Amino acid sequence: WNSHRHDDGGSMIEEIVALGFHQVELGHGTHMLLVPGILRAIDEGLIKVSSVHNFCPLPSSAQGAAPNLFEPSSKSRRETLLWHSYTKRTIEFAKQTGAQAVVAHSGSVPFRFRSPGSILRSGPGEINAAEREMALERLSRKSLKPMERLVNNFQSVEEAALKNGITLGVENREGVLELPLDRDFPGLLESLSAQPPFSYWHDTGHAQIKDQLNLLDHRAHLEAMAPRLSGLHLHDTDANGKDHQVPGSGTVDFAMVREFVEPHHIVVAELSPRLTSDEVKRSRDYLLDLLA
Repeated sequence: WNSHRHDDGGSMIEEIVALGFHQVELGHGTHMLLVPGILRAIDEGLIKVSSVHNFCPLPSSAQGAAPNLFEPSSKSRRETLLWHSYTKRTIEFAKQTGAQAVVAHSGSVPFRFRSPGSILRSGPGEINAAEREMALERLSRKSLKPMERLVNNFQSVEEAALKNGITLGVENREGVLELPLDRDFPGLLESLSAQPPFSYWHDTGHAQIKDQLNLLDHRAHLEAMAPRLSGLHLHDTDANGKDHQVPGSGTVDFAMVREFVEPHHIVVAELSPRLTSDEVKRSRDYLLDLLA
């Protein structure tokens, strides 16, 4: 929400604490220059870190938040080596901050020509069901090789996660070409370790975007993934698919989501930088009432 506005990690944390938060997720826009102040705030007991979003700190080659800068699904050996290096660094940084989990994206399915993306992003009624199903089938076939690479690369950081006591939360995505495809989530986690460090990380806004496109049933997806759920990004989505909004202001059924939240889960208010401090406070109060 605020990392891009600060050049000192201490002041960044102080702003969040002043809004009534005692724990924080360090996002994928956290620049290296913020790290000393963040660590100082942790040492002083000002804040606790619940989770860290890959890649964190931000790779030096990135100018802003870049969670997809390197993809574990890529067929480029150089890119996957960089993904491995920066993911391992994020895991080690998470350990340093006292975090429990690293939230990770999983890459995407590349298309040079005739991408099915535009068809799948069409709203209900804008395209016929048969054409949409054909697009989904084509996407599914094209995803097989990237999924193999994804599994191999996730397994390559398993030892680092275990060594540092960090859970890797594989996040559901809003992009229709991003991996894993929602229907493939159970199979992906089955192919990884049956125990930690791998888990499912649920993003309410992302799931709702897919629900509104008739690509996902939000409740059914949560029910299927509940046994492997370790954390949630909580934010709302408006009718036009704009997410990271104030919880309770849009289309997400938070009463339904609440049914799946357990005491051991990490819950994060993942809010747009466009929201004001008052809107952040409103989000906090809504979520506290929801989870009480």
